[in-house]
Amino acid sequence: MRVSVVDLFCGVGGLSYGFKKEGFEIAAGIDTDASCRYAYETNLGARFSAQDIREVSPSQVAGIFKAHEADYRVLIGCAPCSPFSLYTRRYRKAKRRDRNRKWQLVEEFSRIALATRPDVVSMENVPRLRKHPIFRQFVAGLREAGYAVTYYHVRADHYGVPQRRSRLVVFASIFGEVDMLPETHRHSPVTVREAIGGLPRIKAGVPCANDRLHVTRGLTEKNLLRLKLTREGGGWKDWPEQLRLACHRKLGGRSFRSVYGRMSWNAVGPVITTECLGIGNGRFGHPEQNRAISIREAALLQTFPKGFKFVPPRSPVVGIHLARQIGNAVPVRLAQIIARSIKRHLSAVSASDETLASEPRRPRRGRR
Repeated sequence: MRVSVVDLFCGVGGLSYGFKKEGFEIAAGIDTDASCRYAYETNLGARFSAQDIREVSPSQVAGIFKAHEADYRVLIGCAPCSPFSLYTRRYRKAKRRDRNRKWQLVEEFSRIALATRPDVVSMENVPRLRKHPIFRQFVAGLREAGYAVTYYHVRADHYGVPQRRSRLVVFASIFGEVDMLPETHRHSPVTVREAIGGLPRIKAGVPCANDRLHVTRGLTEKNLLRLKLTREGGGWKDWPEQLRLACHRKLGGRSFRSVYGRMSWNAVGPVITTECLGIGNGRFGHPEQNRAISIREAALLQTFPKGFKFVPPRSPVVGIHLARQIGNAVPVRLAQIIARSIKRHLSAVSASDETLASEPRRPRRGRR
């Protein structure tokens, strides 16, 4: 059974890579961020198209599928979710125009899906999207086009991703409902220690001699002192009053309890975001070393394998770019679970078709 995949909003390819590991043929990835080209094409062996989704025509996507002949066609994607994220709603007062522009990306995903009519469509996003009218329109459009639609609110750590990440996974198939695979790690989550505990020790701002992605930002003397006073799994409440920030002293400071916090070795990590290299952006302090997590550690917590190539060999390592690419990615392990769910579904469809094809045709009963 051959299954070809086109990935919209592909980024560096976390979602595509999970599908590739499960035996799917990746036809192409499309994303507006051209800096993702090297990682995507190098690791996926597929074409990367740097385009705004609003400029992508259905005929272009249909042409990609046609050029990669397969038994089944699957369209996947993770439309940028910042308008629906809890972080954005609490701490960023984005302009209404910018939020509306982001919402339109879900509509664009729907436009491509309905016009190209792949066998299966899958989208991964933040759970809050379910509460927005645009999601109901998305689901209604697919159902009106003949797709059976299912969607699930899942915990990534229940599937082996070492971070506290909740996601919305949507499936649509012309063959019937796609079921999400049962949880694999609900009672035995992968911990921070299991994910990054084997890496060499490094100091803040000093790269590892054997892994140039194992590097993190330098720290001011005050932030270094703050980390030294922070216990494993702790945060700013471990500090004396004079080291606390103004926001911590306010009644609403409870909302910032994870800022400047350390991870815990024997628990799952926090959600890896695009700002995961700074201790002031969340619980991104290393469990015991006096520094924030490194680029490599962020990638491992997103379940990218160590062999995944993010930058060309002789190109500089730019932390702000890589943090954005890694933080925006779908965790590879979760992508594999999504791919396996679709694979099981299509395998059942294929087996059913083969059974029907092999059955001898019964003679038609004539009229009396």
